Amino acid sequence: MLFIDNRNITDPRINLAIEEYALRNLDISESYLLFYINEPSVIIGKHQNTAEEINSDFIEERSIHVVRRLSGGGAVYHDLGNLNFSFITRYDPKRYNNYEEFTGPVVRVLRSMGVKAELSGRNDIVVDGRKISGNAQFTSRDRMFSHGTLLLDSNLDDVVSALNVKAGKIESKGIKSIRSRVANISEFLTEPMPIERFRRALLEGIFGGTPQEYVLSEEDWRRINELADRKYKLWEWNYGLSPAFNMQRTKRFPIGEIDVRIDVTDGRIRNIRFYGDFFANGDITELEQLLTNIRYDGEDIDAALANADITQYLANITSAELRELIY
Repeated sequence: MLFIDNRNITDPRINLAIEEYALRNLDISESYLLFYINEPSVIIGKHQNTAEEINSDFIEERSIHVVRRLSGGGAVYHDLGNLNFSFITRYDPKRYNNYEEFTGPVVRVLRSMGVKAELSGRNDIVVDGRKISGNAQFTSRDRMFSHGTLLLDSNLDDVVSALNVKAGKIESKGIKSIRSRVANISEFLTEPMPIERFRRALLEGIFGGTPQEYVLSEEDWRRINELADRKYKLWEWNYGLSPAFNMQRTKRFPIGEIDVRIDVTDGRIRNIRFYGDFFANGDITELEQLLTNIRYDGEDIDAALANADITQYLANITSAELRELIY
């Protein structure tokens, strides 16, 4: 097995591109191990509806990345206190869904640190019943990877806040996340351990010493950055790929209750209707038309509302208040 050094990059869009590039292009007669640490980000499962998984207000306020990954499963929050690992290897039916083959070495090293880690269920690593690692897998022809998180010292309040979706009824066929009780590995260590030291200890423990490295060439890096630009940095992949869904949100304003119903397909508002006991000064369908066929995205909604005099339709309601109701 060879180690892939990601040059300490913390941009999740680049790191997920490195992982996919290695999976699809490196010599699969060899196995690889990739470590990466991401700056604050929510990583969405391949088959999930992004709108159902994130707290959009918190995400925008903190400028948190939202990136869709190749593998299935639930949404996870990453920050600089979380270490991600990815084992990239030849596909074997006996390996797929056999998480123990890949989490076993990680559990063994954690136990050597005094952390009583164990594999729980199909794909979680837990300590005293609390989750410290979630894992997922992806296959492509004769190749696969098994990757996971290791919560060393993450901000658990941000984990909750970023994944705490605003109230409202959302219906889609996307795979829903299952929230578990989580913990930081640092809680179970006898002394604090910076994440770089933790990373080095884990690496040396898995390899039994200094690892042999696969050095990404400049051509590799060019293609990795190209992949990030045409996929992982695009709204179309991270949001637009979400399954079709419909949403209902209701709020009472001084002018009355407004009930908004939204149908979204391919990440765009295909139909939007306002109901309620409010009094509208103008024809509300004009406002609905302004919001139809735009991306279900905060900036696009802001741009559409900027072209409208909201009070012409909904007296004493600002564009910001309406945007908050819609998104």
